[in-house]
Amino acid sequence: MDYFSIFFNSFCLIIQSIIQLIFTSRFSENRYRTWHFILYSFLLFTLEFIANKNIIIETMAISLQLIILYELNCIALGTQRSISLISSILAIYILQLSFGIINSIEAIVFPNFIGKPLLYLFLILATITAFIICICCYIAVLKFLSLRKIEQMPFLLLFPVLFFFIAELYILHMSYSSLPSIISLTEKGKHIGLLFMQMLGLVSLLCTLYAYQRICYGFQTQSTLISLKQAAQAQKTYIYEAKMRYEQTKAFRHDIKNHLSVLNGLLNNGQLQESINYLKKLEAKSTSLFFPYQTGNPVVDILLGEKLGLAKSNKIDVEVSLILPKSCYIDDFDLCVIFANALDNAVKACQSIEGAKCIYISGKQQGDFYMLEFHNTCSMNTLPKMGIGLSNIKAIAKKYHGTMLIEKDNQHFCLNVLLNISLHLNDNSKQSY
Repeated sequence: MDYFSIFFNSFCLIIQSIIQLIFTSRFSENRYRTWHFILYSFLLFTLEFIANKNIIIETMAISLQLIILYELNCIALGTQRSISLISSILAIYILQLSFGIINSIEAIVFPNFIGKPLLYLFLILATITAFIICICCYIAVLKFLSLRKIEQMPFLLLFPVLFFFIAELYILHMSYSSLPSIISLTEKGKHIGLLFMQMLGLVSLLCTLYAYQRICYGFQTQSTLISLKQAAQAQKTYIYEAKMRYEQTKAFRHDIKNHLSVLNGLLNNGQLQESINYLKKLEAKSTSLFFPYQTGNPVVDILLGEKLGLAKSNKIDVEVSLILPKSCYIDDFDLCVIFANALDNAVKACQSIEGAKCIYISGKQQGDFYMLEFHNTCSMNTLPKMGIGLSNIKAIAKKYHGTMLIEKDNQHFCLNVLLNISLHLNDNSKQSY
């Protein structure tokens, strides 16, 4: 092996190690370190050196490289094994496919330049082109896929990617093990066919990734729709119960004069025991119409009674300091979305810990804005990614020209929802939906 080949192969291995590690780390959303590149480059150099000395290792070189990259992602980057396997296969397959496409062109063109100085220039240009194709494909894969999508159904993507990888490995071993000095017309036709086949393989990979993206999006959308339907049904129940409670209270207030007249007659007749019994009935009737929490909005009162009743049954301390303004033009359905999702998350967070648990709800108005605050105890774990519940709350806040902010400090979680409650802005926002 001449000095040019040694230098050129070393340069290619370094570039390969850099772009593959950057791709796999971004794919798994893990941060890489400098020593990761150094270690991976060293292992590739070692594998290359042994492969040049041993024909068996040479035939297994790509498979061994896959194992090295896979284990490095699992151990050094701490990537989940299924994610590491998919990212490693994609990283190596795309690189091999990019060079396979260029190899097809080399097999057609390069025999005419063997022994000429231009061969070195063409070799450098071909290698640079292969790396550019590889990097562009890496960018496309990162655009099509995300870690969250892969975590949903990793093995649904693993098998087609593995098939592409094995097919390309077969092509490389069977057709490009050596470069012929003279190429016949038949051989040219073969390599042209392989060129188109590998280009179709690249397009097929991107189409597969796009289809997988749409499948994941479909499942996610379906799950979101089911969740929203359940939430909408629950909100309708709260609104219906609130209206029923309002009608019952209205009827009770309408009949209060009759009740007082009956009570006055019993007292005038000296029927004290009957008067006491009648008062107890009135007290029971009036108590059944009261809300445990009174915010000024009957729908929210019903919801708080149910959700915080569940919290108390789980030995969670509850405190509510909340009066919704009478001039609040927020739709009852939207209020239900905010309170239901916020309280569901708070109760769930409290149930996951031992010891003292509490939920505190407050609200205050400042001009045309109203700030809702939900505080609860939680575990020491890092802040989780935003789920459907918080996403729905954020959408409601945006609808009313407000914002949502979440904070976490040790075992304390705080959700702030700022809403514009002025009539003018809310009328405009409702017209835009």
